[in-house]
Amino acid sequence: MWVGLAVSAQSPTQEQKASASVDFSRDIRPILEANCFECHGTKKSRGRLRLDFKVAAFKGGNTGPALVAHNSDESLMVRRVLGLDGEDRMPLDEDPLPDAQIALLRIWIDQGAVWPDDGSMTTAHAEDRGHWAYRTPVRPAIPRVSRTDWVRTPIDAFILAGLEKEGLRPSPEADRTALLRRVSLDLIGLPPTPAEIDAFVADQRPDAYETVVDRLLASPHYGERWARPWLDLARYADSNGYEKDALRTMWKYRDWVIKALNDDMPFDRFTIEQIAGDMLPKATVDQRIASGFHRNTQLNQEGGIDVEEARWEALLDRVNTTATVWLGSTIACAQCHNHKYDPFSQRDYYRLLAFFDNAEYTVFGKEGSDHWIQEATLDLPSPEQTARRDTLTAELTTLNATLKSPGAEIDAGQAPWEAAQQALLSAWTSLPLTRVHAGAATLAIQPDGSVLASGLHKGRDEYQVDVTLPAGRITGLRLEALPDPSLPKGGPGRDHYGNFVLAGFAADRLDDVGNPTRLTFNDVKTDDGNAADVKALIQLTPRPYLAEDPSGWAIDATRDDTRVPRQIVFVCGKPLELERPTRLLVTLSFDSGNVGQAIGRFRLSTTSSDQPLDVVGIRARTRRLLGIAADARTPDQNKTVQAEYRGQAAALKPTRDRIADIEKELRDLGIVTALVMQERPGYERPSTPFRERGAFLAAGERVYAATPKVLPPMSAEQMPNRLGLAQWLVSPDNPLTARVTVNRTWEQFFGRGLVETSEDFGTQGASPSHPELLDYLATEFVKLGWKQKTLHRLIVTSAAYRQDAAATPALIEKDPYNRLLARGPRFRMEAEMVRDVALAASGLLSPKIGGPSVFPLQPDGIWDNPYSDDTWQTSEGEDRHRRGLYTFIRRTSPYPSFMTFDATSREFCT
Repeated sequence: MWVGLAVSAQSPTQEQKASASVDFSRDIRPILEANCFECHGTKKSRGRLRLDFKVAAFKGGNTGPALVAHNSDESLMVRRVLGLDGEDRMPLDEDPLPDAQIALLRIWIDQGAVWPDDGSMTTAHAEDRGHWAYRTPVRPAIPRVSRTDWVRTPIDAFILAGLEKEGLRPSPEADRTALLRRVSLDLIGLPPTPAEIDAFVADQRPDAYETVVDRLLASPHYGERWARPWLDLARYADSNGYEKDALRTMWKYRDWVIKALNDDMPFDRFTIEQIAGDMLPKATVDQRIASGFHRNTQLNQEGGIDVEEARWEALLDRVNTTATVWLGSTIACAQCHNHKYDPFSQRDYYRLLAFFDNAEYTVFGKEGSDHWIQEATLDLPSPEQTARRDTLTAELTTLNATLKSPGAEIDAGQAPWEAAQQALLSAWTSLPLTRVHAGAATLAIQPDGSVLASGLHKGRDEYQVDVTLPAGRITGLRLEALPDPSLPKGGPGRDHYGNFVLAGFAADRLDDVGNPTRLTFNDVKTDDGNAADVKALIQLTPRPYLAEDPSGWAIDATRDDTRVPRQIVFVCGKPLELERPTRLLVTLSFDSGNVGQAIGRFRLSTTSSDQPLDVVGIRARTRRLLGIAADARTPDQNKTVQAEYRGQAAALKPTRDRIADIEKELRDLGIVTALVMQERPGYERPSTPFRERGAFLAAGERVYAATPKVLPPMSAEQMPNRLGLAQWLVSPDNPLTARVTVNRTWEQFFGRGLVETSEDFGTQGASPSHPELLDYLATEFVKLGWKQKTLHRLIVTSAAYRQDAAATPALIEKDPYNRLLARGPRFRMEAEMVRDVALAASGLLSPKIGGPSVFPLQPDGIWDNPYSDDTWQTSEGEDRHRRGLYTFIRRTSPYPSFMTFDATSREFCT
């Protein structure tokens, strides 16, 4: 914002008109945005007056033109803000404009009301090419200043010119101890050691400070310090986010960022490799790891999601993050409609999204059950791991072929095996029912001895079944869940998909007067393999069942193309020896919130077999096929049965055991992985459906990848794909990327950017406090080959940076937020840095760089998650005292002390 105008709101003098330098984008537009657009902009146009673009403002509204060039006295804009002509003062019901702002408006109008062309009312959205941020930076001349002895770098000339205009003087240089601490924290994120302070204080050479700066820039801890804010932008985390928030392996990307910064990788290459490293010719492993920038998006693994919509949400995040990080623009606003304030149309938004809608992916799982999007993963084994993996994989291939290959001796045993499996069923006897009852459902006994539920199906219900145990020996109790045409999707459960979750099971032996004795079971098994969950059913004190934590017998019937009977067998802790028939009360409990996941049809039976679990030794689907004669089965059905048999054949046991050993050894190799981007093969221009009003379900015509029209177009050499987008972002013609980047860098050193809204360079963002300095730094950054260390050295060696942070009362009154930079920077440390500094001061901080995330001390219970048994296992040795950068980040349970100091949860770009 142009400052220094000390005149009243009355008509300025000729001298004031001649001496003032007023720019529309810099000085006038911010006044209009803050005070006028609310009632005279895109949302409203009271009195048919719009002041948000040139043609409408000069045309005026119901009472005539708002602007009369060269005559502020006759311009209605000025007369209304002054409250003349008996009209209400504008802005209505708000504080009047300060005299200095009214004076700016008057001088601008009297100088001709120069308003850069921004389109016309006939366009769908006025293109505001006049806004300063969308104009290509032009390298300004270094200002002339009187105190040339203070100037150490060109930065100082720009700062001093502003101070001299305000009649201010810069502060003296900070004392050496404070200065060394400041630059150490800024460049490596760690405080200087006492020895380093003593050495610097004693070093009287003219270049002593510059020598320290060069040492810090060369430190391997430099990359750690500057990776930390970048990881906020990249929304880096070690978990997927959303409801389940499962863990992911992502630390190789973090290590890549640290190394790239330490190596002073030019920012244009730093950008290209992260946006599209996988698409570079002969992409290296490191370049593919770098492409993980956009794999940091959250992954939704909630039950019942539309996986394509979840993927679309990830694409939105990639567009919004790219716009924030490189363009400093709130393009996210254009997802649903043309941007209200900036020249980005909704079509621009989906053209950008098309660049990302060309990545390869598959869908894991099946609709109606757990399923989600899977994108590319890169294995990163060491040479030793590679050699061992290749050896094991080759052996595994051979063994699997042996397991599947025909063999007369082995196959001869299949028919007897099938007969034996069928004979196991005859060892079970259905129990006669005397009474059935449910809390909500209606239970009816069927001719085959099963029970069918109908009527209400609440989330919580309890079935009680009174049966008669036969005299004799009883070793196990079996519960069958049976399909039925009356059930949803054919059952066997009662939820919308035919699923159920048995949360509790109890069997009470009743004496002649009805006194119960609880039966105990020492084992339980089902024919669908979820052994870990069903163990809870036989615990004496089972843990409480929660809808989002389905311990018990959970059936996902949607995984079967045909609904099949399921079985669960409970083995008696001690066989029952009954001299006469005995009553047994069986209770089945269901507790699944509002889902209503109760069994729909079931049957109870007992056995005297010494091996009651044998009946659930094969999968439910295979047991159904055994009821079909071999010559009547389809080829696929016969393959299924054969695979089950070969999985149990005694002659193949050595082969199966070796396969299990190899698979375990492969898992135990601990090969690190990285999430990476991978483009679909083909030569078509990437495209995506336009979404009406930003709704996923309102897919319209396809739009093709392109950059926003308000910005310079992609060059002929840049392909219209993700790699071309990356190259366009760092093209010298792009007016935003260099400005946004140097501004964010300035913010790290001075606590606030030259543009205070570092995420928004649009018309609703703040204007630059030092626009010429911003453009100088942007053009200098490109001239320096996008070298970040060189830029950082330029800033920290400036006299402006080296000033004392103390402020006089007069300076605080004049410039409370230090926008003019008449004193040194002073602001709070970042959350991770607070801990790092404490560890460094105590001597505990580990200097180790890179590697997997670590688990420092934190209170118990923070990681309780109903979807997994993952626990926070505190790291041992030096790993519990690593820098905060390496602390494991679980998005739903961030590290507590970091959150105390306002760190982010890394769900979105910040």
